[in-house]
Amino acid sequence: MSAIAFFNRHRRILGALMMRELTTRFGREGLGFMWLVGEPLIFCFGVMALWTLTKPEYEHGIRVAPFVMTGYMSLLLIRHHINMSVGALQANIGLLYHRQIKSLHIFLARNGLEFLGTTTAFVVVYVALLAVGEVQLPSDWLLLYAGWALLGWMSMGLGLIMSGLAMRYDLADRLVSVISYAMIPISGAFFMVAWLPAGIRDAYMLIPFPHAIEMVRASVFGEFVETHYDPVYALAVGTVMNLLGLLLVTGAEDKIDVD
Repeated sequence: MSAIAFFNRHRRILGALMMRELTTRFGREGLGFMWLVGEPLIFCFGVMALWTLTKPEYEHGIRVAPFVMTGYMSLLLIRHHINMSVGALQANIGLLYHRQIKSLHIFLARNGLEFLGTTTAFVVVYVALLAVGEVQLPSDWLLLYAGWALLGWMSMGLGLIMSGLAMRYDLADRLVSVISYAMIPISGAFFMVAWLPAGIRDAYMLIPFPHAIEMVRASVFGEFVETHYDPVYALAVGTVMNLLGLLLVTGAEDKIDVD
């Protein structure tokens, strides 16, 4: 089989699984698949409105609305990847009867949908803030794309790890919501790394997620806002997380009964 034929076969499988996932989750009536974008939009605008009403216009010299946008949308991307990965195989157990469909297809389809939906919501919020003069165009488009893609890459890896552990241990399944909430302080979604004391900053930067969020913020806020990130480190850790997650999931496939 040629590389093109191989790619096209898997592309068709992923496309079909994504359409099935959309129909299963959102149905065909009303807004349907638009909720994939509408749900994160509602939450993001709600949090932005709350912060705008309860906090001063600037936080450490940064406008509150774009700060919340970059933080909360990043947090949603992480949490959605985790929540949609855990239980993905159990929810689609019947699909494994088809010899062409593998567990990796199911994970890629779910994570791909979440990435596309949250990315679209991020663009909509950004355009809305741009229209009212709260933000400017990104100072570095490549940095923005790279940071957002890295965040999705690491989030998928964490989701795969949690899914593989949940397939083995009931306790891991119960800890998913705890870890999801723990990502609020761990990810750095609601504070800048520069705000941390220097003694704590180096240790905190061992966590990979803040690197990607800082990259996004560096592009949105420009060079006049201090940011700290290492894309090579984030990419390396994200790759290890995905490989470990795949090993955990593959090794736990016998835990799921498809007979």
